[in-house]
Amino acid sequence: MHRYFCFSKNALFALIALALSVAPALAHHSFAMYDQTKTITWTGVATRFVAQANHAELHFVPLGADGKPMRGPDGKPVTWGVEMAGAAAVAQQGITVQSFLAGTIFSVHLNPLRDGSNFGSRVGALAKCPGKTPPAPGKHCDSVQGSEILGGQTF
Repeated sequence: MHRYFCFSKNALFALIALALSVAPALAHHSFAMYDQTKTITWTGVATRFVAQANHAELHFVPLGADGKPMRGPDGKPVTWGVEMAGAAAVAQQGITVQSFLAGTIFSVHLNPLRDGSNFGSRVGALAKCPGKTPPAPGKHCDSVQGSEILGGQTF
């Protein structure tokens, strides 16, 4: 009987430890902060790529309808960011610091943050314009001859 009690006590301790370690992991990977009922498509100019283990981020200035970088009321560029899978996972898709240097023009679909901040979670593939060739106004990089689709089959 004593052996059974020790085993049960150890099993209970292990179960509690497992539950406590899984809860933060699930909370960390929650996408509840993103409005998954809305998808925004931006074409923009990369300003920096942040390669993090948990979530890589691509920061950019969106291009307006006129094809020029968007500016706020203060005259400063409007900046957005998009969260993706970890750096190792997106690198396998061709999405790296080297493939998205500052100045790279690309298009992305994203679910925006619920609080209205200029940040979102990537949905599907990225379309990368060739060189520094922007798409025609109102179009995205997938419409430019020589564009590259990364992180999926279609944009």
